[in-house]
Amino acid sequence: MEETILVIEDDTDILNLIAWHLEHEGFHALKHTSGDQGLEAAIGQQPDLVILDLMLPGTDGLEVCKTLKRNKGTENIPVIMLTAKGEEIDRIVGFELGADDYIVKPFSPRELMLRIKAVLRRHTPQQEEDEEKLLRHRDMVLETENYKVRIGDRPIHLTVTEFNLLLDLLKNKGRVRSRDRLLDRVWGYQFEGYHRTVDTHIRRLRQKIEPYADDIETVRGVGYRFMEK
Repeated sequence: MEETILVIEDDTDILNLIAWHLEHEGFHALKHTSGDQGLEAAIGQQPDLVILDLMLPGTDGLEVCKTLKRNKGTENIPVIMLTAKGEEIDRIVGFELGADDYIVKPFSPRELMLRIKAVLRRHTPQQEEDEEKLLRHRDMVLETENYKVRIGDRPIHLTVTEFNLLLDLLKNKGRVRSRDRLLDRVWGYQFEGYHRTVDTHIRRLRQKIEPYADDIETVRGVGYRFMEK
């Protein structure tokens, strides 16, 4: 079954270019040029992934992303932001709102296709033969088949990226995980200048898994380690 990608982009040349490459790669492309139309399509048609421009007429891309991540029906749909705004603060804001990736214009269509496939891979449950269905850290439990986390009786709402990041740290408890290694294992590839991406997601993860935030130790200049306690 072909996967559906929703592209929300007000530049029709870029919109059609992306759609052509998506169709060429075997995806089904939905196209919209405004934030309002794109948001309605995302909620109504439940695509497998959204490519989202930030500077849109009507509802801008940041507000579209925020709405998608707050809606129970769309919160797990991965979002790739595609924008001319490439400053670090812009990327951080995008990731804080729950974006799964952030690509700056001008961009390589081939790289975009690779990133789309990487994001889709990490949103598809892949149970390894030797992987336990439940992973525990004291009273925190990860259900590896359905991306659910709870602390005691309290459900913890993580994005798929945050879940995979926590899963990798817990599976390697006591061992330092470099930022490059985490990028490779969680994001599916490495890319220059995106170490801050890992830091931003770690900060969000710590906020969500209180009282275990301090169990994720920063190893200065290297990466992170989930401490054995």
